[in-house]
Amino acid sequence: MPAPMPDIDEDEVVVTHEKSYAAGVPAVLVSLKRGLEQMGPVRTARTLFRLNQRDGFDCPGCAWPETPGHRKHAEFCENGAKAVAEEATTRTVTPEFFAEHSVAELLGRTEFWLGQQGRLTHPMVLLPGATHYEPIGWDAAFAMIAGELRALASPDEAVFYTSGRTSNEAAFVYQLMIRAFGTNNLPDCSNMCHESSGSALTETIGIGKGSVSVPDIENADLILIAGQNPGTNHPRMLSTLEKAKANGARVIAINPLPEAGLLRFKDPQKVHGVVGDGVQIADEFLQIRIGGDQALFQGLAKLLLDAEDAAPGTVLDHAFLESSCAGFAEWAAHIRTTVDLDTVITATGLTRAQIEDTARALISSDKTIICWAMGLTQQTHGVATIQDAVALLLMRGMIGTPGAGVCPVRGHSNVQGDRTMGIWEKMPEAFLAALDTEFGIRSPRKHGLDAVDSIRAMRDGTASVFVGMGGNFVSATPDTDTTEAALRNCALTVQVSTKLNRSHLVTGRTALILPSLGRTDKDVQNGKKQQVSVEDSMSMVHLSRGSLPPASTHLRSEVAIVCGIGQALFGPDHAVPWAQFSVDYDRIRDSIARVIPGFEDFNTKVRAPDGFGLPHPPRDERRFVTGTGKANFVVNDLSWVPVPAGKLILQTMRSHDQYNTTIYGLDDRYRGVKGGRRVLFVNELDIAAFGYAAGDRVDLVSEWQTGDGTVEERRAEDFRLVPYPTPQGNVAAYYPETNPLIPLDHVAAKSNTPVSKAVTIRLEKRRP
Repeated sequence: MPAPMPDIDEDEVVVTHEKSYAAGVPAVLVSLKRGLEQMGPVRTARTLFRLNQRDGFDCPGCAWPETPGHRKHAEFCENGAKAVAEEATTRTVTPEFFAEHSVAELLGRTEFWLGQQGRLTHPMVLLPGATHYEPIGWDAAFAMIAGELRALASPDEAVFYTSGRTSNEAAFVYQLMIRAFGTNNLPDCSNMCHESSGSALTETIGIGKGSVSVPDIENADLILIAGQNPGTNHPRMLSTLEKAKANGARVIAINPLPEAGLLRFKDPQKVHGVVGDGVQIADEFLQIRIGGDQALFQGLAKLLLDAEDAAPGTVLDHAFLESSCAGFAEWAAHIRTTVDLDTVITATGLTRAQIEDTARALISSDKTIICWAMGLTQQTHGVATIQDAVALLLMRGMIGTPGAGVCPVRGHSNVQGDRTMGIWEKMPEAFLAALDTEFGIRSPRKHGLDAVDSIRAMRDGTASVFVGMGGNFVSATPDTDTTEAALRNCALTVQVSTKLNRSHLVTGRTALILPSLGRTDKDVQNGKKQQVSVEDSMSMVHLSRGSLPPASTHLRSEVAIVCGIGQALFGPDHAVPWAQFSVDYDRIRDSIARVIPGFEDFNTKVRAPDGFGLPHPPRDERRFVTGTGKANFVVNDLSWVPVPAGKLILQTMRSHDQYNTTIYGLDDRYRGVKGGRRVLFVNELDIAAFGYAAGDRVDLVSEWQTGDGTVEERRAEDFRLVPYPTPQGNVAAYYPETNPLIPLDHVAAKSNTPVSKAVTIRLEKRRP
């Protein structure tokens, strides 16, 4: 087994040209190379051909669904293969590793190096004043957590974070334990990504989930893809778009960067993807300025209303608007009287012809879908932007009908399922009441803290215990210096993890690492193999069955860890059967079936070959569970992101060799960068205008004006300038390296999502 790669040397960065297509033969070769490096040949074959199969395990990467009733022999993408290689690696991080490396030494390493070391094998503790982690028994760890929690003056002084990888069963018992303890402090990774989608969709259509299926996309007439890079973040989506194109769909890509996956796709499982040119994905590419999407959607709405005025009855779906919508007249009056197309052109950077052509495409389409991701949600006006996108669909009746609807593309395997299971600080009364009835507890009703508010609470000393169920909170959150100081202010930090990351090194006075099983691992409890379930982006729930021997006999499942904490915290006579839940996940599913609508007869339905779909009233019945009982048009003032003189607007993003905060490697081959990560993609005209040259090293300084007018500065050092076809004034760089630049208080209205896609920065020459 090859040794882990050396740490990053930014002096070794090689910059070439960006690619014009995604996937192809290189994707296959990279997948195999990473698998062989991490797992060896036998383990690679054993895992990859069970990935996303009916009798296998769900990908720990993205949440893109499978086509109902169909599985390819190789039902995975390059980044899915990398995710599996990372988790199923035979490298291990043992107690001997921690004895050799101090926390201070490990803090000097990058996320890439930490992740390359392998799977955690033993529960570990960092005691007050200690320099090294040391082993601890499971029972002692559970007792330590229970003791710290019971010692709090209020349950609200604890924060319980959840990563999107957590299974339905683990998420359900986790939120149950937290609410039985007495708090709704349940921040999760959705707070940093699609919270804006949930806020916007709940207000407009009554449910914070997408309304379309894979067959809907395959049979759409028109698909708008806004603020999303499927080639890197959801590569299997490209196969669905290829089918849509074959069926005659028109695809319009809306994005600041010309990403390879938006342009052309070479399916390596098809002849034309191996020896041919592949398939063109986007018929039109609208290179929009960062933060200009709301202006585009309002401009399109204005043109559609103008077209209806010119030819009444030819554009709007009046019957749907009358029977199923509220607020249309007020919204239409707002659009007619306030939207100026010259302003739209300035805000978007598009031409009038491009906007008018897109409007004609919307008018001529009988089946329209709008897809989006972080480019829309991580803006100050993210909720308003999505509501204006929904309005475009509602005015044409494009929801609750085949081939049409909303498609927020989730970025983590079970992030949607976790929310369904109750991982939210503001769960509705119906859920809490059903939970209380099922278990004989009294859940708190006061809303809890989301991710941003949790950081504030730890910073301010009103929360002192942090528990992380998976993920890498330090590197997933904004304002890194503030976040790290907040965690160091805690009495206890607990991380349930499979791999080493920076969150294990930024600790409270006492810290625990609790190593868990992963998706690929066989989960045997009390002599019986267990199965977990997940929910994909399109509300399909299915089983996941790991098959590999665990990396260590000391690992426990997430369910067993939560139940162990629950037993230690509440004692053996608690109303919740923690001991039984820990060894029989069917019992958990039986309780879920009685608590959450749509999960009735859960254990039977989930064992169907493709699982089952959850109810979605707008999609299934054109029924909208909102305050008005109808789909709502929401009036929003136009907001966009001008570029201040002498400054640039930064969007943070992943490389192609990355999934969320996990860095697989150092080859962002679609953008032509290899060997490093501290690069800034800049329009070549901006490089010249600021007096720099390609390859120059600069520091990035963000500027944020607070409510009292004070300008705060944050710094991220040593980035190489890379000429790239971005809109002038707009730049891009990878996170988590740029997270220190994002102010904690710079958040989206209504959703409180950090604004990671519109950070005002200036460049400073790097001193020798």
